[in-house]
Amino acid sequence: PDWTHGGGPIKYHKRSSVMARFLSLLNTNRYLSGQSALTGHIGKVLVANRGEIACRIMRTAEILGIKTVAVYSDADRYSLHVETADESQHIGSAAADKSYLCIDHLIDAAKRSKAEAIHPGYGFLSERYEFAEACDREGIIFIGPPASAIRSMGDKIEAKQLMSSAGVPIVLGYHDNDQSDGRLKDEAQKIGPPLMIKAALGGGGRGMRIVNSMGEFENQLDSARSEAKSTFGNDHVLLEKYIKEPRQTC
Repeated sequence: PDWTHGGGPIKYHKRSSVMARFLSLLNTNRYLSGQSALTGHIGKVLVANRGEIACRIMRTAEILGIKTVAVYSDADRYSLHVETADESQHIGSAAADKSYLCIDHLIDAAKRSKAEAIHPGYGFLSERYEFAEACDREGIIFIGPPASAIRSMGDKIEAKQLMSSAGVPIVLGYHDNDQSDGRLKDEAQKIGPPLMIKAALGGGGRGMRIVNSMGEFENQLDSARSEAKSTFGNDHVLLEKYIKEPRQTC
């Protein structure tokens, strides 16, 4: 389909998830409606991410006539996403938990730049309901699902519990809040290798490790937790039976 903006059509490809997310917001968000959304109701968006995903969002925003604000830490002051944006804001030191995972710093950056909306990209805070709630409290549009949906589905442990209680078949595994080493090891032995350790938050394959024998469980658990903590700010994990040759059915 085409959307008209500024007198010309906006071409939308069904595989463009970034464009889809923008247009979904612009056409369904309670703050925006119809053609007014595409003629500049959102005048400026802060992209709370970096690298290629931030650049893609910025290119989409440019097509829609929306100004963009990049954020950067001490480590990526001169990165491409900073140069691509219309303006930029410094959000902290190189460590992710002092910059890209710091909700207060991102909200402050949006206020300083007078951005009406924040696009989280993927990873980092994109699946943290606290971020969506903070945006809502400050009157900033969060480009993504409502906080209630993120709370239920962004945390894989809670999502698994929700699906299980609804009678939806799920992969054999452990998805509870007891994160002690002893409990996780006991549950891993019950499941049996090969099994998968997964970060409870986030996505993109980060914080995931395959365990082929119980002798490597502890090292793989430490590795998964460490990556999950540095990437998503949370080291909780769940365990699942590893399915070597899965088949997708629709």
